[in-house]
Amino acid sequence: MNATTPTVRTFDLSHAIEDGMITYKGLPAPVICDYLSREQSRSIYAEGTEFHIGKIEMVANTGTYLDSPFHRYADGKDLSELPLSSLAALDGVVVRPEHTGGRAIGASAFRGLEVRGKAVLVRTGWDTHWRTDQYFEGHPFLTRDAAEYLARAGVALVGIDSLNIDDTDDFQRPVHSILLGAEIPIVEHMRGLEQLLRAGFRFFAVPPKVKAFGTFPVRAFATISESHAHE
Repeated sequence: MNATTPTVRTFDLSHAIEDGMITYKGLPAPVICDYLSREQSRSIYAEGTEFHIGKIEMVANTGTYLDSPFHRYADGKDLSELPLSSLAALDGVVVRPEHTGGRAIGASAFRGLEVRGKAVLVRTGWDTHWRTDQYFEGHPFLTRDAAEYLARAGVALVGIDSLNIDDTDDFQRPVHSILLGAEIPIVEHMRGLEQLLRAGFRFFAVPPKVKAFGTFPVRAFATISESHAHE
């Protein structure tokens, strides 16, 4: 007798955070060290028992991180106020803009796609430059009209595998302003979007529940449910 059993494949879409790693030029690297080393703990616990307690000092914008509205707006929702429904088990769609030699990704990249209520992940391939000097120069970004289109379309979240979802030469940061103003979280510095099909997956990017904080690293990942028949 055949039965159908669902299996779930999981895809990691996050960069690892390492001591001394630069995510964005001008921001300090994380310092990762021991608060209590295993050697020190041996004098506290019973013989043969040891623990490690680590300590990390970092700015919020480190590694793969999520921006909440509070990142841009003083009266916007902070990390603790974001509903889990806006961060977890979201239907996802990957957008692969056609490369025309430019860096700007406009609204035309998203027209004709079903994006309402979905996590829209923009695959630029820029993550291949992670931990290199090139990562910080000439990155792809979304335009103002792209952000306006996505906000009107009612997307749930927007992610990108690039240095910034905005053009860093534009200090008005229109994409952050528009999306976060519409309470649409943003995930930046993603990786591995080539692992995903265009659609048919669930997306997760849940930060800690921190009050009065607008940004924090996440372990972003996607799941795809598959079925297989067996006797």
